[in-house]
Amino acid sequence: MITISDKAKEHVASLRVKDGLSENHNVRVSVKGGGCSGLMYDLTFDDKIESADQVFEDKGVKILVDKKSLLYLLGTTLDFSDGLNGKGFQFINPNASRTCGCGESFAV
Repeated sequence: MITISDKAKEHVASLRVKDGLSENHNVRVSVKGGGCSGLMYDLTFDDKIESADQVFEDKGVKILVDKKSLLYLLGTTLDFSDGLNGKGFQFINPNASRTCGCGESFAV
């Protein structure tokens, strides 16, 4: 399961409005090779659900994950921070053995 914090849910909703997107645009979370730790998170809006996607819904937000990325993301919570140390989405991933300082890259 992939979950989303209340703060991240609010920010997703505001981004949809800002970008002129409908509720049909779901949050797609995937993992790609790269970054200083070897793997990087990718977060986008997507209005298509592919047949191989896993769909999770938390707090009214649908989260789409492809099968390959799911292995790295199970149990992850999508959060949002706007504190002094930076602003943006954060991934609280129990599968990550290490993360980089920016939080956008990880290793398992």
